[in-house]
Amino acid sequence: MSERVTPQSEDYAGWYNDIVQKAELADYSPVRGCMVIMPYGYTLWENIQAGLDRRFKETGHVNAYFPLFIPESFIKKEAEHVEGFAPELAVVTHGGGKKLEEALVVRPTSETIIGHMYAKWVHSYRDLPLLINQWANVVRWEMRTRLFLRTTEFLWQEGHTAHATAQEAQEETLQMLEVYADFAVNDAAIPVIKGRKSKSETFPGAVNSYTIEAMMGNKWALQAGTSHFLGQTFAKAFDIKFLDENNQLEYAWTTSWGVSTRMVGAVIMTHGDDQGLILPPVLAPHQVVVVPIWRQEEQKQAVLEAVKSVKAALADAGIRCHIDDREGQTPGWKFNHWEMKGVPLRIEIGPRDVAQKQVVLARRDVAGKAGKSAVPIDGLARAVSDTLAAIQAHMLDKATRFRDENTHEAKDLEALKTITADGWARAWWCGEEACEANIKERVREQAGIPITTRCIPVEQPGGKGVCVGCGKKATEQAIFGRAY
Repeated sequence: MSERVTPQSEDYAGWYNDIVQKAELADYSPVRGCMVIMPYGYTLWENIQAGLDRRFKETGHVNAYFPLFIPESFIKKEAEHVEGFAPELAVVTHGGGKKLEEALVVRPTSETIIGHMYAKWVHSYRDLPLLINQWANVVRWEMRTRLFLRTTEFLWQEGHTAHATAQEAQEETLQMLEVYADFAVNDAAIPVIKGRKSKSETFPGAVNSYTIEAMMGNKWALQAGTSHFLGQTFAKAFDIKFLDENNQLEYAWTTSWGVSTRMVGAVIMTHGDDQGLILPPVLAPHQVVVVPIWRQEEQKQAVLEAVKSVKAALADAGIRCHIDDREGQTPGWKFNHWEMKGVPLRIEIGPRDVAQKQVVLARRDVAGKAGKSAVPIDGLARAVSDTLAAIQAHMLDKATRFRDENTHEAKDLEALKTITADGWARAWWCGEEACEANIKERVREQAGIPITTRCIPVEQPGGKGVCVGCGKKATEQAIFGRAY
């Protein structure tokens, strides 16, 4: 824990890798591109799961599980889908020592296998809507990997729904976009921009893809969650038909949506600093760590008794609390250890605090003396709850200000190049694929910046403008920037 962390300003990628490993979130697997999620990191993922799963169930969705292996013929049924995923597929050709009659694709996503099953389950409009989510692992053979952000195997949830009308499916797509945004803002303290993907960035086989885009600490974008309106594309490929109220045979309208373990990476890069993680209290494995301090053996018992009562009070209030009473490590070492792991609030209790019936609170989100305060033990649970709420709000406010201060409107391509070198550009865009490709190519060639169209925000300024790329009239603005 005492080893130097690469400063963000020196090497942001190096800083990120240091934090992931030194905070004991994940480690490298012997299989290239895969990762081992360590207990602390997995608890963080479990808390992300819990926040999302609760929201899914509140909106009427249920969980199920579908196979890891998908017949290769299923993938090939939807041409655009297979073309989009072909470079990333892992394919099993042998099993049990024999060549398989049909190769099996290791799940890159589940639209095809779920479409096959929905065709068996859906017969009448009375069977709709079908609202199913699964928590699973997927495999995409990535060329360049980074822990949590882009790995060959990763964990996620993928929702898949079928509806009787296009309107219902579109409403579902946008509803889940709102669910993701609500989670990002209120649980992860990450401000996001909700928007529609450009055609070139749309999920293979989808009619429209929607996204929540977050700005990381190096001012790059991270696609933190997506929701796709699939139209009848997969319904026609897999024959998902139903008899409507007029006894007419119709194809269903489907959606899919997902958030993965890259959300862990989003939390790290939105909030972390050169001392380590800074975790939002809602998601932190330990919301509070209590560090007892004593110098002489005769002081130990009184301090530990006070610690015991503090833990009981916090537990009764539903606060996740960890006691670090390890011997052989100094209080300073423990402070650094838990700063690295991003625990939102530290409580220090020493002999003087016991005598004065108080504790010292130290906030992770506010450095130095400004983040410290002495609080009476009487009423401590309320004070801690209020402090955790203040930390959560401060983290969101800080991240929002950072994003807004580094997002600027670009009137022309020259301004776009300048802005995207160190932030996000918001610019009028005509929406044409050829123009989008030209913008990317010119910015890369002239400024050496590999930008992408992050999204066309749901919230638009209104009116019309001039396209930043071709000069034609434009009715929407788009966000451009570098991205993971």
